[in-house]
Amino acid sequence: MSLFIHLVRTDLQIAFRHAGELLQPLWFMALVVALFPLGISPEAAELRQIAGGVVWIAALLASLLGLEAVFAHDEKTGRLEQWLLADASMLTLVAARLLSRWLVSGLPIVLISPLLAIWLQLQTDALVVLSLSLLLGTPIMTLLCALAAALTLSSRQAATLMSLLVAPLYVPLLIFATSAVKETQAGANVDMQLLLITAMLVLAVTLIPPAITVALNIHLRE
Repeated sequence: MSLFIHLVRTDLQIAFRHAGELLQPLWFMALVVALFPLGISPEAAELRQIAGGVVWIAALLASLLGLEAVFAHDEKTGRLEQWLLADASMLTLVAARLLSRWLVSGLPIVLISPLLAIWLQLQTDALVVLSLSLLLGTPIMTLLCALAAALTLSSRQAATLMSLLVAPLYVPLLIFATSAVKETQAGANVDMQLLLITAMLVLAVTLIPPAITVALNIHLRE
């Protein structure tokens, strides 16, 4: 556990040294959301109906920025080889990287989303559901991105391949999350949608880190 905490702290310190790169997805997300009222309609009623979908689509697109950088720097600096030779479990090292990645990319999206939803005139009850869906969904996005990065680590066209791998996997998450926001606006119960997203999160947390570990081991032993 002490090694896990140390690795997370180290990754966070490295990430905050490049604060400009951390802000790029947030600026992109804010720009996408801000353009919708100009391109569709400034009417509050119309914006309110599409607010959940707009924020979620912007969040998904923002998560794709810098996707190839999850493990690329570690490969270039030889850190992955150090992971292979370390006494600690590779799974522990991967889990630490995944947590730090979510803290610097997923969590800021969760925090900025309510402000963007308010800009789109989203009501308070739907705003709460949107925030909760993003809190559950952004770790899934981080895990999927990391898995794609591990699978395409040795490819020269990694960014393109990762986008093609990840985008279809986002579809169920997008459907359930936007449905929850819409159903909340209609006054319906959304427990089923949130439970499905929670089940997806549990499944992702259980299966994806070991899969990433296997992919990295195969890459390092080639």
